[in-house]
Amino acid sequence: MPAVTSRGRGRRTINEINMVPFIDVMLVLLIIFMVTAPLITPSLIDLPSVGKASKQPDQVLQIVIGKDESLEFKNQDKTTRLGLNDIANAVRQAQGTAQPGASAVVISADRSVKYETVVKVMDTLQRAGVQRVGLSVQLAK
Repeated sequence: MPAVTSRGRGRRTINEINMVPFIDVMLVLLIIFMVTAPLITPSLIDLPSVGKASKQPDQVLQIVIGKDESLEFKNQDKTTRLGLNDIANAVRQAQGTAQPGASAVVISADRSVKYETVVKVMDTLQRAGVQRVGLSVQLAK
């Protein structure tokens, strides 16, 4: 409600907003946040670690990406050079009629290979319906 003043010949309203209640509310909120912020515990994220799967795969298939971006498919003791288009068919044939998730595919790439090449291989395997795809890592010494 605007304040009314009676100066001179008529009554005029003052078109000013009283800022004191607004400032009081802001200071109370600031104090509440300052008191409660240290009490909030940071959330912890449970990250997966290497080699801790719930079920070990029955069969491990390996795809090796060389420095020249050539693909090699390793199944047990056999190594075959394949192209990107043929890798999905080779994985499906190697998996055979086993239940889904029984075999895992591990991708090993040289350090100098572009990340794009690794992603293309992963995308090809995903489109082929391969469920378990992992990346081979070298542990720091």
